[in-house]
Amino acid sequence: VQLQASGGGLVQAGGSLRLSCAASGRTFRRYVMGWFRQAPGKEREFVAAISRSGYSTYNADSVKGRFTISRDNAKNTVYLQMNSLEPEDTAVYYCAAALELTAIVPAYDYWGQGTQVTVSS
Repeated sequence: VQLQASGGGLVQAGGSLRLSCAASGRTFRRYVMGWFRQAPGKEREFVAAISRSGYSTYNADSVKGRFTISRDNAKNTVYLQMNSLEPEDTAVYYCAAALELTAIVPAYDYWGQGTQVTVSS
């Protein structure tokens, strides 16, 4: 599956952004989808994941209550709604596909190209 992330940009602290990740092919609904982020000089870290049906989600503690992951299987798209953004959220955000609902980076087999999110203070 090929993934294309979009929606990043520059926003002030306290603002919101919605990231989208469009998947090619007819196998999208077979995969768990996740969002990760990587700030300069830091390792890639888990943000959120969603089950194949969209019924179950799993968020990192650092974004709970602020970020919401969702998916539309009819549109082959996964979303990340980000509210109450903080400068610490500044990073390149990646979407990825896996066969299990997990936060572990190596479990994700397919990755999008990333989209930059910058939060100014």
